[in-house]
Amino acid sequence: MEVEFSKENFLLPEIKYEYLDHTADVQLHAWGNTLQEAFEQCGMAMFGYMTELDYVSVQQCFQIEAKGDDVEGLLFHFLDELLFLFSVEPYLICKKLEITKFDLESFEIECRCYGEPFEIGKHPQGTEVKAITYSAMQVIQEPERSHYEVFVIIDI
Repeated sequence: MEVEFSKENFLLPEIKYEYLDHTADVQLHAWGNTLQEAFEQCGMAMFGYMTELDYVSVQQCFQIEAKGDDVEGLLFHFLDELLFLFSVEPYLICKKLEITKFDLESFEIECRCYGEPFEIGKHPQGTEVKAITYSAMQVIQEPERSHYEVFVIIDI
C-alpha cells in the first residue's frame, strides 16, 4: 500500500550490516541497539545486495505488514514481504526502512519502505535474491548491553 510522506529532513540511518560468505548463497549479518533496528538493517542489507543503494533515491513510500509465530518467523516473513515488494509492480528498491510497529507479543510488524522503482540503467544490477531461508537463522538478543544481531541466509 502506497502512503504519503514528506521528503523534508529525511535522514538515512547508519549502516550496520555486512555480508558473510556462505556456500552458494550469502549470509546477511545485521545489528542494532534494538531488535527493531537490527531487523531494519537486515532488510537494508538485502536491498544493498540487489543494487548499490547510493543510486537509489526516495520517491515513494509503501507500507508492508508481516506476522510470525515467533521472532525467527517474524524476521523471515518481514524479509519475505520486502522481497515481494521488490518482485512485483512497482519493483520498489528501498533506500530506507522504518518499522512503525514492532510487537513481540503478537509477532507483528508494520514498516514504511522508502525508495523508488528499480530501473536497469539507473540502478546497478546486483545479485538476484530468490528467497529467504530459515537455514542457520539466528536472532541474538542481549538487552542488558543494548546489543542485538540477526543472521539470515538468502538464496541467490
